[in-house]
Amino acid sequence: MPPITVNWSDLEIAFERNSPDQESFLDLENGDLLSIVDGEPDAAARRAKVSGSPERYLRVDPASSREQYRWMERFVGSVSDPPLRERLLIAIDGKGAFRRFKDVLLAFPAERERWFAYRSELLHFHIQTWIDHTKIEVANPAPWGHVEQPAEPVEIPRTLASGEAPGEILRRQARELLDEIPAAELPSALAFLEFLRDRGASVLLRSSTPGLD
Repeated sequence: MPPITVNWSDLEIAFERNSPDQESFLDLENGDLLSIVDGEPDAAARRAKVSGSPERYLRVDPASSREQYRWMERFVGSVSDPPLRERLLIAIDGKGAFRRFKDVLLAFPAERERWFAYRSELLHFHIQTWIDHTKIEVANPAPWGHVEQPAEPVEIPRTLASGEAPGEILRRQARELLDEIPAAELPSALAFLEFLRDRGASVLLRSSTPGLD
């Protein structure tokens, strides 16, 4: 098969987007990306197009959510500002970690840019590894050039002086408070905790604990 001209922008988006409702395929004839989103009107037709020409369409293997979480976790460990590092550790604990992590970094533009640069390097290396593994010949080099395996960021100790992770400190404090609340008030307290859980516990990012402010 002759070299193909890859649409690198679309390919990068396909590798970045990890959703159980969407699949992306690289067209080995023209280098375009074909995406299939479950529930969209043309999903069945697109899936039939792929299954009808399996030799033409190559499924894109995006970086898994677990892998992208590890990228985020390693970055947090490299943050040199202790209050911000502990706040980010709280943010990435539990469901909704990616959104909370991004929300915290909005107020810290320098660290936000450092994260984007680090993540882009890792993502580009992931794409490059996939291209090499699948032995695709491309006519147009990637705009970001050849990427060496990114070095691990220098990790800084990630727990507080007590040795407890920030998220565990907050949970322990919450349990201690619940023990002190009169039984008659517990239904209201539990209802409020369920409210926080359902909205992704974003209020925790604005709360303060000793050593975090």
